[in-house]
Amino acid sequence: MEREIIRYPNVSGVSFTERDIPSIFPPHWHNAAEFITVLKEGCRYRIDGTLYEPEAGDILLIWPRELHELIRIPEESVVFVQFSSCIIESNNDLVASSYFINKCHIIKGKENPELTEKIRDLIYKIRDVNNKKEYFTETRSKILVYQALLLVGEYVMKEYKESLGDRKFSNKLWDYIRYACSYIAEHSTENISQAEVAERTGLSQYYFSKLFKEYTKMSFPSYLSGIRVRNAINLLAQESMSVTDCAFEAGFQSTTTFNKMFREFTGRSPRDYRKLLS
Repeated sequence: MEREIIRYPNVSGVSFTERDIPSIFPPHWHNAAEFITVLKEGCRYRIDGTLYEPEAGDILLIWPRELHELIRIPEESVVFVQFSSCIIESNNDLVASSYFINKCHIIKGKENPELTEKIRDLIYKIRDVNNKKEYFTETRSKILVYQALLLVGEYVMKEYKESLGDRKFSNKLWDYIRYACSYIAEHSTENISQAEVAERTGLSQYYFSKLFKEYTKMSFPSYLSGIRVRNAINLLAQESMSVTDCAFEAGFQSTTTFNKMFREFTGRSPRDYRKLLS
């Protein structure tokens, strides 16, 4: 398993690619996110263990530090933009929604033609901005990236809202959950509890527990463990840190819990996962 180091030749944190794309590339990962617009049939990707065979017009989404593989990429069949994880991780809205957004890896063009066209247009606008090399090129490029992220975020949350049903979903209740998710993400490395988050949210612990599970489809402990596993994956990439240190830095209170939850969420032990990142 290889770590790919993304080079940003023109703009710090944003890179557009449409030429010299390899037809195959072994399993690898990088700190950047990658939005791919598919131009031709015949592409095959594996992202986070799942095989995708997108059609022309589809958009593929690879999130920071996800394991992925190019199994077959016909010539001139894709173009893509890569952008630094910092663009996502410095934005509280995206951090709060990341648990939901990061599960989205494909947007079908036939099912969402207007949305995929808008994202494709933004990807090409990033190319044009890079090529012009005007003043504030980096700012213009990152604004376009944020516009694409906003479209994806709105799409994911709309799908999520529809999965809950209009009778269960309300903007007011979602505000409680959004705040809770943001607080959890910000304090996940600390010894936080459901009672603490409920109090911060302004709800009773019983009602918060019920509402949180209803809206996230997960219990509070499972959700928190998932965030901490993601923290640990980031830390495991740092070879200077021991696996035990990664566990405690990620917020786990014991290595036993860490190993159990890490395997539950990734299917691998932390040590085996680290080998994939080396």
